[in-house]
Amino acid sequence: MPKLISISEEVWRTAASNHKCRIQSLLRPGLVQKSRAISYDNVQQNKPGGKRVPKENRLGSATTVMMGDDFWGSSLDPMNPVYNFLIEYYGIKGSKGIRRLSRWSPDPSLLLLDVDSEDHDHLSNEGIMLYGEDKTRNTDVSLLHSTIYQAAMQVSHGLGGILLENANVHDLGGTLHLRGCIPVPVCTTSENSDLYGILYNPAIYYNHRVPNIHDASYISSNHIHPHEQTSTTTNDKTISQFQWYASILQSTLESEPILHCHGLHEWAMQYRPPGAPPPPSAKYQANLPLRVSQQVINEAVERKGISCTHVDALRFFAPDAKPLNHPGGSELGRKDQLRLEQKACVHAHMDLLKIAMKLTPFVDADLLGDVLEVALEARKLDVEASPYDATAFGVGTVPVETKEGRKLYRERQKVLMEKAEPVRKRLLEAYESFLYLAFDIGL
Repeated sequence: MPKLISISEEVWRTAASNHKCRIQSLLRPGLVQKSRAISYDNVQQNKPGGKRVPKENRLGSATTVMMGDDFWGSSLDPMNPVYNFLIEYYGIKGSKGIRRLSRWSPDPSLLLLDVDSEDHDHLSNEGIMLYGEDKTRNTDVSLLHSTIYQAAMQVSHGLGGILLENANVHDLGGTLHLRGCIPVPVCTTSENSDLYGILYNPAIYYNHRVPNIHDASYISSNHIHPHEQTSTTTNDKTISQFQWYASILQSTLESEPILHCHGLHEWAMQYRPPGAPPPPSAKYQANLPLRVSQQVINEAVERKGISCTHVDALRFFAPDAKPLNHPGGSELGRKDQLRLEQKACVHAHMDLLKIAMKLTPFVDADLLGDVLEVALEARKLDVEASPYDATAFGVGTVPVETKEGRKLYRERQKVLMEKAEPVRKRLLEAYESFLYLAFDIGL
């Protein structure tokens, strides 16, 4: 296993730029834009006796369309039904949330490669060097690389990590993650030394092994806040949360898909039988008009009941809808998630983003981009199959209240499941690598 992975500046900056462009492309349709400007005074909540906001009243005064570099100062539109789940469920709020997703991080599993493997020469041609105990497979190691290696070993207390060559403090918080970063100074006896680069290693961050005093001074003098740089003490609670998510991924991969739920969880939130008061969940997506009547909603829910396996979606059901859910109602909780989560669930696909973000900055940025893409596709199907009229946001309709619509939903659901499957497998592998690197668990 290599002690140090060194990625050339050209390689990692190109990868970081590509990642930022990809995130920009995925999120741009969901930004607050001139044609989607919001007047929050027009957003009425569904209180008893209240009405949903009519389509013609949804838009208010104009705001500025964010283009080019201004994209990173913009925010997601909380009224956009396809993108607002990123705000509500996963905390991607304001421009900080967008910048968080756009930060690049290397693949930690590089640290699991064998320095003597055949992959070494291939990676070397791609600007990635693998160093073992005090040496690399290349016998022609320059004095500079030897010096960088020794500097990286010093600040990491011999643990090494992935070094991004020539990364500097100006990259942190924008291009790179501030969390988990370890500056590798050229001169450890100077508080204002230049850097060889920035090092990342989950073993250091989660085992509370911090850089030496000179590095701490460097961090302080360059306004890198210590509470953001150092980790919390390793404990069972820290480890268990990662093990839990790994278990969710594993059980979902092993599950039998349910292809007859037809996305009725959204309908269950609006379910209101005659004589029942408006459910608390009726205010959900209150800025959108309903595309069907209350009677049609009730009939769709009551036709064969509900087959929702996602415990978080169940929490938002109308009280009268919970007993109609075949897997269970109010008695279901977090402990049931391992048993119920299944690979065809659109909300399980969306939650891949939450699970991936738990690993940042120790997750491959390419994988994070793939997860975001799957999550957005799942959310789009979720909205299209709902009882809301979201056509003003460029969203189509999958009319699951009809036989033809249910058939279409199943077809779309299966295609999405097949796309999500390899991404979920890669995310599980990322968790397994992380648990081994950070806590010496597994593999």
